[in-house]
Amino acid sequence: MAQATTPETMAAVAADIQAERAALLQRERALAAARRRREKLFEWAVRGGALLVLLIIWEIFGRQVNRALFAPPSAVVAAAAEMLGSGELWQYLQGSLMVLAIGFGITLLIGIPLGFAMARSRTVYYALDWYIDAFNSTPNVALVPLITLIFGFDITAKVIVVVIASLFAVVVNTEQGVRHVDARLLEVARSFRSSERQLWTDVILPSALPYIAAGVRIAVGRALVGMVVAEFFTSVTGIGYLIVRYSNSFQPDHLLVPIVVVMALGILLTAVTRAVEVRIAPWSRQAEDK
Repeated sequence: MAQATTPETMAAVAADIQAERAALLQRERALAAARRRREKLFEWAVRGGALLVLLIIWEIFGRQVNRALFAPPSAVVAAAAEMLGSGELWQYLQGSLMVLAIGFGITLLIGIPLGFAMARSRTVYYALDWYIDAFNSTPNVALVPLITLIFGFDITAKVIVVVIASLFAVVVNTEQGVRHVDARLLEVARSFRSSERQLWTDVILPSALPYIAAGVRIAVGRALVGMVVAEFFTSVTGIGYLIVRYSNSFQPDHLLVPIVVVMALGILLTAVTRAVEVRIAPWSRQAEDK
């Protein structure tokens, strides 16, 4: 005879189902965490292996070339230790970092709002489109002499060069991000009587964030290039001047130290922008992982 179903029995069955679901979810999370760990180990193994191969090739090649023209990694490390010990590297680097921070901060404050304005206003777009394209395609080094004539050789000129070098990547990518918002999402939001502020915060900005982040990553590299180019022309301080000085004195081991530092800064700042993107727009990283 079938057992009668009681509230206690139903509660026990529901509790068992809930426990099974919790256990399954926990196993899935554990498997996902294990996959992430394996992927991270694989990533760093490949990165470390590639770096090791590069250093070995560099060391072999560097030892076969005239030391007045090129230097192996071992000589560069020794030169870096010397420059760090004397305080020379930090003395020149801190001036460059100040220029980079000020210039890139101005780039973000101007570039993102300007990109939004160009995407949402035909008047602003028609007024600025030609000039954005013109400056974006003009080599920055061609503008440095003119900037130094107008603003002199102090920090103002260097900051302006950094802004010009990095601004248009942020503007163009932000504009494209706003323009590529799914029209269906806008239509649904409007059908629910979303205000203009809600439209921006709930639909437009989240959709445009991956584009903005991509523009910021591109702008980081351009800002570093602008920083070094500006210091080639405008001052006797900074990483750029250090490169010129050691190039003129035929000391490639010391010359390569600031170059490697600039490369490391590019890697570090790009990693920071990626981390910020994952934090503020995690859905973009999830879409890439699928």
